[in-house]
Amino acid sequence: MTAQTGTETGRSNQKRRTRTAIVEAARALVETGAEVTMPAVARAALVSEATAYRYFPDLPSLIGEALAGVWPPPAEALRPVADSPDPVERVAYACEFLLRGVLARQGSVRAMMAATITHPETAATRPGIRFGLIDQALLPLEDTLGESDPEAFAQLKRDLAVVVSAEAVFTLTDLCALGPDEAVASAVRTARTLTRAALD
Repeated sequence: MTAQTGTETGRSNQKRRTRTAIVEAARALVETGAEVTMPAVARAALVSEATAYRYFPDLPSLIGEALAGVWPPPAEALRPVADSPDPVERVAYACEFLLRGVLARQGSVRAMMAATITHPETAATRPGIRFGLIDQALLPLEDTLGESDPEAFAQLKRDLAVVVSAEAVFTLTDLCALGPDEAVASAVRTARTLTRAALD
């Protein structure tokens, strides 16, 4: 190994360590539920804010990587209702699972939402967790409603995407002044109603 190769390897390892430190700092902040900002992540990672931005051009890309692996896959998340053929029960469970997870990590979720509202081109970096959960919850309907009325099935998924969402729970807590448990219960009730109506 030449001296130059050794230097390049050392730099490469240092870059990897720095990136890992930034992601781990962001993940730790996410898990506290506190607000996640680039300056806060940089401080926690013991790097400058400029360094953090060299590795991640914007907050959504950093939060997206920090959240990778934090949420379980949809099938694992819905394991407690895996044997239930009732889409209403399954949707209710999926809704509560998502909203409680959002509330536990609301600092990062709010930061991600704010960033993608002001920069819509970054919206694709938002995790689409709700869609996987909705698809998994509605598996019992794929061979029934999905076959007999594909448009109604697609519309149900769109309707649920509005309710099984961070936007819904923050509307209920921030604008309707509900407590967290009340907000979750309200959204779950709506998700149940939508699903039941689609089956009638």
